[in-house]
Amino acid sequence: MNYQSTRNKSISVSSAEAIKTGLSAEGGLFVPESFPSVSLDDIESLAQKSYGERAYFVLSKFLTDFTDEELWQCINGAYTKEKFGTNAIAPIYKLNSSAYFLELWHGPTCAFKDMALQILPHFLTVSMKKTNEDKEIVILVATSGDTGKAALEGFKDVAGTRIIVFYPDNGVSEIQKLQMVTQEGDNVSVAAVKGNFDDAQNGVKKIFTDEAYKSLLARNKFKLSSANSINWGRLVPQIVYYFSAYADLVKNGEIAVGDTINVVVPTGNFGNILASYYAKKMGLPIAKFICASNENNVLTDFIKTGVYDKNREFHTTISPSMDILISSNLERFLFDLTGGNDNIVSEWMAALSSEGKYTVSDEVKEKLQSMFWGGCSDDAETMAAIKKCAEEYDYVIDTHTAVAKSVYDKYVAETGDTTKTVIASTASPFKFNQSVLIALGDHSAVVGKNEFELLDELAKRSGMDVPKSLGELKNKQKIFNLVCSKDEMQNIVSDFLMIE
Repeated sequence: MNYQSTRNKSISVSSAEAIKTGLSAEGGLFVPESFPSVSLDDIESLAQKSYGERAYFVLSKFLTDFTDEELWQCINGAYTKEKFGTNAIAPIYKLNSSAYFLELWHGPTCAFKDMALQILPHFLTVSMKKTNEDKEIVILVATSGDTGKAALEGFKDVAGTRIIVFYPDNGVSEIQKLQMVTQEGDNVSVAAVKGNFDDAQNGVKKIFTDEAYKSLLARNKFKLSSANSINWGRLVPQIVYYFSAYADLVKNGEIAVGDTINVVVPTGNFGNILASYYAKKMGLPIAKFICASNENNVLTDFIKTGVYDKNREFHTTISPSMDILISSNLERFLFDLTGGNDNIVSEWMAALSSEGKYTVSDEVKEKLQSMFWGGCSDDAETMAAIKKCAEEYDYVIDTHTAVAKSVYDKYVAETGDTTKTVIASTASPFKFNQSVLIALGDHSAVVGKNEFELLDELAKRSGMDVPKSLGELKNKQKIFNLVCSKDEMQNIVSDFLMIE
């Protein structure tokens, strides 16, 4: 299977080339030229398979230039009990008769990004060999919190690669920041960017599309790639866990094969919910996609109006990984909804860049609204959802999962739809311990306590164990203290690579 660009579909590259490159030269995102079809019999067979076998089933349909041996090498290197603490890798937790949490945070950095970023370095290593790459790959990452650490952890000391992560200064949780600035590895670097996530993301995109700078890198034997969800190698592993969740529901007798489910995803960059849409395109029976946003509700407004407008106040919230106004992966979705119209997608993206907004056609809006329901919750509603979930079900969730739960409750109240629903639980509550503790009790629970005392307090109140990787941060040395403006990001890259 080959891949085309959302802004120039005459471009056709192998999956290895798409993964290695990350972003198409003109700024478009790589998408499959077609989607494989999966039968209900296929889905039923997954119920008795391991997560690794389920991953092979999905990945082999998209990465057709990878040999079976190469795919299994990638899968077995990524999805182990040692890394995820459970053979299930992404277990389902039954909340009540209609709602189930898909726990995507059992990996080494306690966030759903591990599901893709534990396997992406393996994909990239194979892709470099398959394409006879003679340059060192430089991974550039803009993060709103979780991608950064997961990418650093995945790529540390991977031969033939270097990785540089940019995060918004004062725009991530203290634990997220500690995870990044204490990162070890001979090939890693981390820098804070003055501004918000969109500033960091735009800065990375600017570097990717600067032909003169890419030529300079090439002369110095470097080639850019990305570990953000704009990279197809990040997105395709996310399709797997929606099939896995459905298979587990069948295995546990919660649904019969062929029954439709709904999916709720706390959404920032649109990659996680797009993966569930791609699963539906392949044949997974999903009825409705519920797109949950925090106060940065640009996607909620888009779903309701067909107008994408980032010209609005940016809110710093207690769910920082969703503090995003430019949802990059929406471009892939629009390409699909327009039947692969690269010209109109290019026009919309140019308008977003120049005017900060675009309006889709009535036809596209109708298609969107037939499948998607958008809702948002502010910080107070998010805190209330954490408290309610703990009191009613004795189950503690993080601030992002709480946005999803809050929006899901609004959806059910508005529609009366009680279809069995999978809610993506995207991070451990320990990553956002201060906000979760305040939600569970009151401000007195956090007053005068440092991050590690907060971890212990949350363990006491939740009955959960502090994740080992977070507890170990206490004794780790802070290695990185770089802070730059978005216009200085290229200089940071050059300094790290020691080129002029």
